Amino acid sequence: MQGTPCPFGWYRSVDMTGFAAFLLLATACQSATNPITICIDPGHPSEVGLGTRGKDVTEIHIAWVVAKKLEEILKKQKVNVVLTKQSENQFVKNVDRAKVGNECHADLMIRLHCDASSGTGFTTYFPDHQGTQNGFTGPDPALIKRIAPIAKRFHEVLRHDLDGFLKDNGLLSDDKTAVGSKYGALIASIHSQVPVVLVEMCVLTNPKDEALVSNADSQARLAEALADACVKSLDKSR
Repeated sequence: MQGTPCPFGWYRSVDMTGFAAFLLLATACQSATNPITICIDPGHPSEVGLGTRGKDVTEIHIAWVVAKKLEEILKKQKVNVVLTKQSENQFVKNVDRAKVGNECHADLMIRLHCDASSGTGFTTYFPDHQGTQNGFTGPDPALIKRIAPIAKRFHEVLRHDLDGFLKDNGLLSDDKTAVGSKYGALIASIHSQVPVVLVEMCVLTNPKDEALVSNADSQARLAEALADACVKSLDKSR
């Protein structure tokens, strides 16, 4: 890799390999001129699997495409953006995804996924109590208290912006997910030191949802709504 663009507008040469180098780069690529940093986590592949699959597209692909569109929109708004992985199919454990958000001191970490169920629409999840994974308990109670109003504002904006576009399934606790029910919270939430929300952007096993999120215009609208929710969720005056 010849160089990696950073929000400063300069390029930092990268001659290291491995995830440690990526964490170092994520920390270095923060601008001192903008107070907001958003960490985008495109879901899967990770230690919990490859994610769900529709008839024609995968969760990995949709999460990556929307993440890149979201990154572009936020950067145009002069927001610092860090992604938890560098390529669509890069394997990153959920603990390491949390580390990226922690290392860049993100004001918000947004995790993008697609659901598998008999339903339709989008759902927002957040940790409202601690969980334990591999003997580690988190997130910190003070962080849980910080996350709640951010998650509420985030979901309110997302619901407003996607009204009539995707069905709103509500703002729910991490423990309402399959992984969260096992550990008490999602793994990345447990290890997070920054505010974190997870969005199941659609039900990919629903043909109508799959067709919708496979469309470039719909992906752009979804990314715009997510960007709006990210920024406005951090506005304490709302």
